[in-house]
Amino acid sequence: MAFTRPTGKHRRPSRAVRSGANVAGIATLTMGGVVAGFAAPAIAAADEAHRTEDTGLTLAIVMSDAISGNVDAQAQTQRSAADEASVRQQAEKDAKQRASEAKKRADEAQRKADAERAEKERAAREEERKRLNLFVIPIDGSYVSTPYKASSGLWSSGSHTGVDFHAESGTSVHAVGAGTIVEAGWGGAYGNNIVIKMNDGTYTQYGHLSSIGVSVGDTVTAGQQIGLSGATGNVTGPHLHFEARTAPTYGSDIDPVAYLRSHGVSL
Repeated sequence: MAFTRPTGKHRRPSRAVRSGANVAGIATLTMGGVVAGFAAPAIAAADEAHRTEDTGLTLAIVMSDAISGNVDAQAQTQRSAADEASVRQQAEKDAKQRASEAKKRADEAQRKADAERAEKERAAREEERKRLNLFVIPIDGSYVSTPYKASSGLWSSGSHTGVDFHAESGTSVHAVGAGTIVEAGWGGAYGNNIVIKMNDGTYTQYGHLSSIGVSVGDTVTAGQQIGLSGATGNVTGPHLHFEARTAPTYGSDIDPVAYLRSHGVSL
């Protein structure tokens, strides 16, 4: 066999040749997407530390350790970021849940407040309705002394168009219900009299009064004093003449006792 170079003691390759070979070997051992260019600093560091002859495998191990450490650090950073993101997402979820629960409580409190306000308003309306529709006897503790439609020559029609409530002169006379005064003054045979248009559209009359305490256009409520009983007009003695009517004029009378009873007054 022929030799292409002289025999004798062989020289080892120069440092430059060996370093180039090592770099070429290292470039094929990169891991998990780490670029081969990272090899150069690692090789230089290893070469400076050892200052000895290293094989390509030794440098590959050094490079592998450096790359592995870098990958671990990146993985740890990624895990930390993922943990922080998870904590942040959970905190946001908890905050949304608390906000939702707070809104539900606020909505429930508002619904409760609205219901209570509506109930109070309804009760107030009912109380007002009762107050406006309430009817009372025109003279407290009195009784009917002359009934409706009683016959006598004392009345021009020949019969009584209302009822007489027993009362001494000066006794307080009350509106039997809520309404508006449409007549207040002298009424001929009725003497001093008052006519009220009730809120339900009917009319009531109070006659033979000794004094009048209201004026036309005034509004009154049930039980409000409107005058004092007396003996003015065509009478034989003091009492209150009370009529219920469908119109403000004479001749539209209806049974006053039945009228009061239909509005809840006990007689």
